[in-house]
Amino acid sequence: MGGVETGGTRVRCAVGTGPDDVRAETTVPTTTPAETLRRVLEFFRAHTEITAVGAACFGPIDLDRSSPTFGRITTTPKPGWRGADVVGALRTLSVPVAFDTDVNGAALAEYRWGAGRGVDPFVYVTVGTGIGGGAIVGARPVHGLVHPEMGHVPITRDSADTFAGACPYHRDCLEGLASAVALSQRWGALPETLPAEHEAWRLQARYLALGVAAIAAVLSPPRIVLGGGVMRAAGLLARVRAETVKTLAGYVRAPDLVPPALGERAGVLGALALAQATLAEAGVQ
Repeated sequence: MGGVETGGTRVRCAVGTGPDDVRAETTVPTTTPAETLRRVLEFFRAHTEITAVGAACFGPIDLDRSSPTFGRITTTPKPGWRGADVVGALRTLSVPVAFDTDVNGAALAEYRWGAGRGVDPFVYVTVGTGIGGGAIVGARPVHGLVHPEMGHVPITRDSADTFAGACPYHRDCLEGLASAVALSQRWGALPETLPAEHEAWRLQARYLALGVAAIAAVLSPPRIVLGGGVMRAAGLLARVRAETVKTLAGYVRAPDLVPPALGERAGVLGALALAQATLAEAGVQ
């Protein structure tokens, strides 16, 4: 299988069948769609044994196969990438192409090989430049009107928080108040430079707990993975666990909150899993 995970700053590509069988991999910088996708295709064309390719892509993306813009990135704030035809480019490899969000891909990888094994429903949330979530229900990624947009659930603003919000669409959504961009803009410093005792982390834990509580109320997953760069802050996961218990207030049991088992490779491994799934649906062993 071939797998590609597109990110805001870099794109990961891999050839293999899973975490224990990655035969080749590379990363390329995310520049323009034409340049980036050209380099991705060059990598895969050097591996003629590939029988399918999966793409786990930053979004929003069009997953409606009946849509004229299926396979394209839609309302992304990433300059130059709105309307980029990811699936169209990958189809030039003349193999089946699977397409989903980066977080759905990461959720599928963790469900199959990592922290989500044996857990259904299962949710993966990434907290980084933006916030996104992928859900596995009935062993499959959830799709619907579009795809889950867990980073854009509205949350209650802390009464002492005067920050306007970093999301240009919603302001007071989880991404607008708790993403790395929101942290940087609110406190005037990169999240990784803020000390563990800084007030930022109390507020961050509170906001993430509100997001987790909303996910728990709707999907009821026994376990949620919290990944992404922001979650590497010392003590943050423990703070979010405690705040989630407080937020749910005993009404339901809090889900188990854990870090990703597959680390930063979850997305590209999920792309391999997507490729495997599309072959299985076609009846190819």
